[in-house]
Amino acid sequence: MLYSFINKVRRYVLKRKKEVYLNRLVQRGLTLGKNVEIIDTFFFDPSHCFLISIGDNTTICPNVRLIAHDASTKKYLGYTKIGKIDIGKNCFIGDSVKILPHVTVGDNCIVGAGAVVTKNIPENCVAAGNPAKVIARTDEYIARIKTINRNKKIFDKSYYIDRLDENKRREILSSVADGIGFIV
Repeated sequence: MLYSFINKVRRYVLKRKKEVYLNRLVQRGLTLGKNVEIIDTFFFDPSHCFLISIGDNTTICPNVRLIAHDASTKKYLGYTKIGKIDIGKNCFIGDSVKILPHVTVGDNCIVGAGAVVTKNIPENCVAAGNPAKVIARTDEYIARIKTINRNKKIFDKSYYIDRLDENKRREILSSVADGIGFIV
């Protein structure tokens, strides 16, 4: 019971800290669209946040870094490069993605986990890698996933980690034995 209470307080404090930090960035010029979901930790270049815009209905996964400056020239030239970062509407920016200055991610894009985005990504594309490269159109990727999941169970919320029992674990393990699985 004490552990549960401490966890609730911890989650509240972290949520509040994130809200305060995000509000400060917005006051300094960060542009956030409607229904932007920012999951857990993130780094949006605080000294150049006014160069960053994120479109409506975009999801930012944990550990994403939006870096609107490049100080590599500072030691040699005495100044730093800066550039805008524009993320379009309806995008999904995967875990631990880094987006560097002077980059636009078009509407309806998916950027795969761990990608380092150094160049523009056209709208309706999926990009991944380091450096990130377009690997498919978004509609093609979604169609491919639908084909893969045609004969697979899509596990509901009762399969979330805090609700798993040994039978459910075995069921998930069996589902992913021959490839990828799916959960809401």
